Amino acid sequence: MFRDRIDAGHLLAEKVAIRLADPLAPSGVDGSLVLGLPRGGVPVAALVAEALGVPLDVLVVCKIGAPWQPELAMGAVGEHGAVVLNDDVVSASGVGPEELDALIRKASQQVEDVVAQLRPSTGPLDVKGRMAIVVDDGVATGATARAAASVLRRSGSGPIILAVPVAALSTVENLRSCFDEVICVMTPWRFGSVGQHYQQFEQVSISHVRRLLGRSPT
Repeated sequence: MFRDRIDAGHLLAEKVAIRLADPLAPSGVDGSLVLGLPRGGVPVAALVAEALGVPLDVLVVCKIGAPWQPELAMGAVGEHGAVVLNDDVVSASGVGPEELDALIRKASQQVEDVVAQLRPSTGPLDVKGRMAIVVDDGVATGATARAAASVLRRSGSGPIILAVPVAALSTVENLRSCFDEVICVMTPWRFGSVGQHYQQFEQVSISHVRRLLGRSPT
């Protein structure tokens, strides 16, 4: 169990640095960047970016929660219109096509709102041809991670690495088809939710995310 996101970020940063030093790792820290998934992934991502000496930005994605259990991801949407669905969860939810479309539109609006809050006057960093290291504070179903990968592929990025402190082992294995590399500190045998693996797991504010982004080199 991690004490908090700072503890998790330091441990993840060390693991990422060691992996990228391996000659068999995806090439090129030079020109790469770290992308945190708001909001909880950004404090972790900031420490990874600092350790590698590369710029930090955000990649905004939003989970499409099941109506009867919002924490259960039926899918996710991301910037530039990316939509990823967990077909098994959608089928089990009993949600019809019209309701699903409404939930996708709602999540898409949330993505636009967060982008406006985090980038009021600037656009995202250019990812074209650059290695992108996507960081979150943990992964449960993997829907938001897959949406992030979809956004980056559409944007013409170079190799895409997913780096997280904790994730379900089965999810890590499934995500290897979406990313060039998946780096994870812990894959517990019993995985309930991301927050169960942190002693402190407070909500991260938009203002905190903006402060962290303001410290990043461009």
